[in-house]
Amino acid sequence: AAATYADEAVKRGAVVIDNGADFRMAPNVPLVVPEVNAKDVKKHKGIIANPNCSTIQMVVALWPIYKRTGIKRVIVTTLQASSGAGKSAVEQLKEENSKIAEGGYVSVQAKADNMAMPQQLAYNVFPQIGGFSDSDYTSEEWKLVKETHKIMHDDKINISATTIRVPVRTGHSEAIYIETDKNISSEEVKDILSKSSGIILMDDPQNNLYPMPKDAEGKDEVFVGRVRKDPFVKNGLWLWVVADNLRKGAATNAVQIAECVILD
Repeated sequence: AAATYADEAVKRGAVVIDNGADFRMAPNVPLVVPEVNAKDVKKHKGIIANPNCSTIQMVVALWPIYKRTGIKRVIVTTLQASSGAGKSAVEQLKEENSKIAEGGYVSVQAKADNMAMPQQLAYNVFPQIGGFSDSDYTSEEWKLVKETHKIMHDDKINISATTIRVPVRTGHSEAIYIETDKNISSEEVKDILSKSSGIILMDDPQNNLYPMPKDAEGKDEVFVGRVRKDPFVKNGLWLWVVADNLRKGAATNAVQIAECVILD
């Protein structure tokens, strides 16, 4: 809809905040996560793009570290909830769960034409979100790369992603490996994250405390835990990042962009 109506809305004096993918990579359209690049709002010419849900939570977690040490490499594996694919995917998960609970077998092949997802979702995971490119990466995986470069204004960061759909209703989780330019301890990273806007640090693994989708559901913050050094790579670090994909991953971020526009 934005591709059809956005230009006309701008002509009539509106500021369009687009939650879809139509304008995200357009050179003259800011792609904004307020905790990271709120100043980019000032560059808008009537349209501001809201990033992809999986990108938003990743850059919120990475930005405070990037500012302190720089980041030269990111390897991310996402575990994305069914709601990220829309209501029909949530309904598919619900239906499959019910049939399996009744003792039935969900045949993917028999139902493929009527399914929102390309594979059975209940009691299953599959490594495909979006279509595959010639490079065998999915469109969702390329979004993580290209959108992160644009938001953080650094296309020299080497980013590789694998995106996985999991049988969770709401809440995306990400296992993120980074290599920083400068060495930093895990305790320093935890301290930085604990003081950063929009982040809740949940990191006490000895007491089984770490973020889970159920913790993030209905919340606006990005939850980070399992912060630890790579024992074999000097500047390597692991993070576990969870957020509500419908709130911070979509609606909340759009509202925060609108607030930036009003305050500008």
